[in-house]
Amino acid sequence: MHLVSPWRSLLFLPAHNDKFVKKAHTRGADAYILDLEDSVPFELKEQARQEVKEAASWVSKDGADVLVRVNYPLRLAIRDLEAVIDQSISAIVLPKVTSAAQVCLLAEVINELEVERNITVGHTGIIAQIEDVNALPYIDEIATSSPRLLGMTIGSEDFSASAGMEPIPEALFAPNQQVLMACRRANIMPLGFPASIADFSDTDEFSKTIAFARQLGFIGAFCIHPAQVAILNQFFVPSAEEIEHAQGLVEAFKEQSKLGKAAIEYRGKMIDPPVVLRAENLLKRARR
Repeated sequence: MHLVSPWRSLLFLPAHNDKFVKKAHTRGADAYILDLEDSVPFELKEQARQEVKEAASWVSKDGADVLVRVNYPLRLAIRDLEAVIDQSISAIVLPKVTSAAQVCLLAEVINELEVERNITVGHTGIIAQIEDVNALPYIDEIATSSPRLLGMTIGSEDFSASAGMEPIPEALFAPNQQVLMACRRANIMPLGFPASIADFSDTDEFSKTIAFARQLGFIGAFCIHPAQVAILNQFFVPSAEEIEHAQGLVEAFKEQSKLGKAAIEYRGKMIDPPVVLRAENLLKRARR
């Protein structure tokens, strides 16, 4: 796969909006999602498809990765893929995923296009957006549906509509946890946070939401406004204090393990192998 490190921040951009596209590389996101779906009126979708490759060259100026969100109806999705599969596109975001078969079908189309275009087979990853309650019983099947699948995320607004609920943290907590656990079982990226993606004006509240999301185990998230990017980048990476604490903990445990101890005390807390594993994973994220 093209992806070499986790994405903390993935900013949506309407693929047809030249103003947004040409400013994007100044926003500091790890990746940009050129959207062909919800933010593009139907009558402009063909124009947006034709502009994706040029837009990709703009938004990747500072080294960010480029993704494209395709449309949901199969006929539109295939037209989108035929227009955008390219060496410059790292991954495709599939919206409204409800089954493993849906992912497999479009993964096969991507495979054929890569072969036709002399792109290394497997170059183009997939991220699945879970936006319907009917997907949850099949979440593990979806998570293991294709080697191309890099991660999954809840689409908060559509998912909430399908469930007949408001997109508030209390309602979105459980489905986000289900998606996260499925990602962990499948060893793919858990992306997201348990709140509405549309609530970007209160940066203090958004910061609390993302800090909580990281505690839950999420490693990055989609966003729709540049104000959200810096917060995602800040909270989805370990702080200097966390790194220092993890390094000290791991080193202390290694030293005491040589003396035959399976659990130790470190800075007033009991440390055993699961705690050490969390610290080692934090250091891996910091290195990436």
